[in-house]
Amino acid sequence: MPKNISKEELDKVMDDFKLALGVRCSHCHAPMKDNPRKMDFASDEKPEKETAREMMRMTAKINKKYFHNTMKEGKTITQIACITCHNGKTEPAK
Repeated sequence: MPKNISKEELDKVMDDFKLALGVRCSHCHAPMKDNPRKMDFASDEKPEKETAREMMRMTAKINKKYFHNTMKEGKTITQIACITCHNGKTEPAK
């Protein structure tokens, strides 16, 4: 994620992740040490967070290689996203 991402943009991305994988924030984010009822969003403690980053890099590469033109012959080309493969499940269909 860009360091200068707005709160609104970040919230949209996180909402898209939750929808695409059918999860809640706690799937990737660890609880705070001093207050386990709250999320420590900066923590990299949970391996799922790094998996999400790897998946973001993968989809970015695929989109850049195969879907780099957003318009072709007047038609919009759809890019892939988490939901493309996950369809509301933590593991994509095999």
